[in-house]
Amino acid sequence: MKKTIITVVGKDTVGIIAKVCTYLAENNINILDISQTIIQGFFNMMMVVDTNQTQKDFALIVDELEVLGNEVGVVIKCQHEDIFNKMHRI
Repeated sequence: MKKTIITVVGKDTVGIIAKVCTYLAENNINILDISQTIIQGFFNMMMVVDTNQTQKDFALIVDELEVLGNEVGVVIKCQHEDIFNKMHRI
């Protein structure tokens, strides 16, 4: 299983989750875990996804999610799980 961490941060608007999840489903990317919160109008979501079944190159997924984020007005970042873990250890 190829796990990827996706973070979505920005001002809350209608449809953020729907658009991100639609992109993932259309690209055979399975959501394994998801957490989201809205604090004083700011949206924050973190997802752990499995990219094992997608036909797209990881770099293309990163680029397309960045474009989607720009369209929705949020910042979307993707990292392989191992890189995320190394960047966030104490």
